[in-house]
Amino acid sequence: MAANFLLNTRDHKFILKEWLPMTQIFAYDAFKESYSVEDIDMILDQAHKMCREILAPTNEEGDKNPARLVDGEVILPESFKEAYRFVQENGWGSSNLDHESGAALPETVLTAVNEFMLGANPAFVPYVGATTGAARLIQTFGSDWLKEMFLPKMMDGTWTGTMCLTEPHAGSDVGDILTRAYPTDTPGVYKIKGTKCFITGGDHNLTENIIHLLLARIEGAAPGTKGISLFVVPKNRINEQGEITGSNDVTCVAVEHKMGLKGSATAMLSFGDNNDCYGYLVGDPPDEKGQAQGMAQMFQMMNGARFETGLMALAVAAVAYHNAAQYARERIQGRPITNPKGERVPIIKHADVRRMLMNLKAHNEAVRAMIYKTAFHIDVLLHEPDQEKKAFAEALVDVNTPLIKAYASDVVWPLVADAIQVYGGYGFSEEYPVAQAARDCKIYSIWEGTNYIQAMDLIGRKWTMKNGQVFQGWMAELHKTIESFKGLPEFSREYQMLAQAFQTYRSIQKTAMGFYMQQKYEMLPLYATRILHCTAKLYCGALIMEQAVLAQNQIAQLGEGHFDYAFYRGKVEAARYYVRNIVPEIMTVAGIMADADTSVLDVPEEAFEY
Repeated sequence: MAANFLLNTRDHKFILKEWLPMTQIFAYDAFKESYSVEDIDMILDQAHKMCREILAPTNEEGDKNPARLVDGEVILPESFKEAYRFVQENGWGSSNLDHESGAALPETVLTAVNEFMLGANPAFVPYVGATTGAARLIQTFGSDWLKEMFLPKMMDGTWTGTMCLTEPHAGSDVGDILTRAYPTDTPGVYKIKGTKCFITGGDHNLTENIIHLLLARIEGAAPGTKGISLFVVPKNRINEQGEITGSNDVTCVAVEHKMGLKGSATAMLSFGDNNDCYGYLVGDPPDEKGQAQGMAQMFQMMNGARFETGLMALAVAAVAYHNAAQYARERIQGRPITNPKGERVPIIKHADVRRMLMNLKAHNEAVRAMIYKTAFHIDVLLHEPDQEKKAFAEALVDVNTPLIKAYASDVVWPLVADAIQVYGGYGFSEEYPVAQAARDCKIYSIWEGTNYIQAMDLIGRKWTMKNGQVFQGWMAELHKTIESFKGLPEFSREYQMLAQAFQTYRSIQKTAMGFYMQQKYEMLPLYATRILHCTAKLYCGALIMEQAVLAQNQIAQLGEGHFDYAFYRGKVEAARYYVRNIVPEIMTVAGIMADADTSVLDVPEEAFEY
């Protein structure tokens, strides 16, 4: 399996060195003494080497020897321990939160590193990613004591972290959780009692302690999400010196038997079976109305996980694409349709195989553009001193987050199916990597808030934030990008398609608003997912065209004989394909919405028995 970690770094270098203005990011105080654009090649090459030599060999072992529960502890493959130690000790893990050391990478560059890591072993990275997210949550909202007690060992990887939201009876509907927190005589310390399920990295033997960021309702707090508080609940109790003193009454009662990501332990955890589990409140207790701060705090980690989920989907699709492309170049089968009696040729010569490979390539580059553009704005949000620029970046990140999570994780499933189809019967065999890719990727559309939730968030929240001003600003920026293509003769058709799609999207919004004004509320969720896909396709189409313009300029300067010609020509053709084959689907959805078909709502439930 190690030999099947195929992920070319050229597009990442194009994004970071030619497309995004990374000089702006490296000029911020956090990075100006440590890194520059000239360091990008070295960083990416070293990260890719680490993934190829250290992480990729663990992928097959994790798939064939899944996480297993033995005597109350989850046991992972031995290679995971060595890989985890290497990643953390060499600065590729949660230590990137430590900006004071000068070693932390910008989010935009770290996104590339994480894509490599996820491509090498998607089941391994959540142990690092969840730790980073949990530590960042404590870093943002925790008291000085919490930071002192937990951050040093989470940042250096000595301890890992998790996010504990879901319960057996309350999945996406977090407001119905039953886990309770009871005050003790010590302010800020509560007894925790409840059960959490589907907890990624909820238990394992990588580290001596696991720090759970857990949602619970304090006795007497308001019902629903408004009354939920956030707690730091370590698996093992610690003293004031940060030393482990014994169990904190947190028990792993089961691990899920999953179709994929088998090396990632998905645990069911029981807190306080012996009434001896203690957690530390993050922030303030509920106010006089019983309203608490937990959900607002947890959204930071949830949104980070949603961004990472989109990146996971991209990484799996990218590795599947590169494997399929290599196979298509090597597999000899069939003869050209133009010369049926000629020599047998590699299957990459056949039009339908080329169509599937281009569909993979174009989607990957379009989704990658959306993710990395958002990572750039995350860097601006985190480090920009100008408040107006910071607010603009925040607005873009807010709108893009549900697009990244849902669109990337929805398209990865059919994209991997294309990769399997390129292989033919061999793709259905576990001896080849695309079969595992299919098993691994399906969860992405489900976890961290199902994609339906992301779609409802887009039309219910993002469209209406600050009386619609946030989304209007997002649309204005998108329109400016599209209009920049006007007058470019080599892209006249692509400009027309994008301009038409932009206006069509406006009509989709108008139709949706009409449903609302007519009180046909059930029509909005009926079309929500398709609206989100249209939003992402329009945005991705504009971004990939922006890259194509740069690539075309490079072709004009370098000529066809240059060693980079194939790369730049590929960028141009991938953009043409996406804009002329994928973006028009926006027009199809607009027509369907205008027709306002209600068959889904009208069919009797009993009909689904047949």
